[in-house]
Order: sequence, then structure tokens, then C-alpha cells
Amino acid sequence: MEQEKVFAMKLSKIYPLLTAKAERKGRTRQEVDEVICWLTGYDRAGLERQLSLDIDYGTFFREAPRMNPSCGKITGTVCGVRVEEIEDPLMRKIRYLDKLIDELAKGKQLEKVLRK
Repeated sequence: MEQEKVFAMKLSKIYPLLTAKAERKGRTRQEVDEVICWLTGYDRAGLERQLSLDIDYGTFFREAPRMNPSCGKITGTVCGVRVEEIEDPLMRKIRYLDKLIDELAKGKQLEKVLRK
């Protein structure tokens, strides 16, 4: 039930929260966009298009052009749950993004956040 609520949340509502979290720690919207594009395969124009369509978060990830093959290297905890142990593939993708934004906000170098 809780997962369905997350999947139904509007991307246009979540995106400003992700951006604000990073900006509060001195990071930029461009860095947040780069992280999102790296993970999902959207280009910046595609990301802007998805934001303008007011789609839900689940659809954003379901329609992602190409999840980055290195996303399996994303490990650790988000909200007390290890991302690599999340069984639902869609929720795992969402938590990958949460984890990357957390790392960005904590001051990790962008190259390390992007697993380069």
C-alpha cells in the first residue's frame, strides 16, 4: 500500500524537494539533473518534458529510457532500508535516486556519486 502512494506522487512535486535538499548543502540544480539523467537515461530535455507532463513518479521510472547499468553499484541505506535488498524493482529504482541525492547533499564528489 505504501509503495503505491510513492508511485502515485507527482514528479513535479518530488523534483523540487530533491533539488532543495541538494541546494541546502551547496549543490546545484544542474548537479541534481545530471544525477537523474545518469540514473534514468533521460537527457535534460527529456527530464524537462517529463516534468511538464506532470506524470507520477512510478511512470517516470517505468518510462525511463535506460537505467544506467552501473546502478547495481549503488548500495547503502535510505530510510533505514538497504537499497540493494529492496525486492520491488520499481521501488529499488526510486530508492537508488534517493541514495544518490543523499550522497550529493553530503558533499560526495559528483564523479563518485555517478560511480565513475
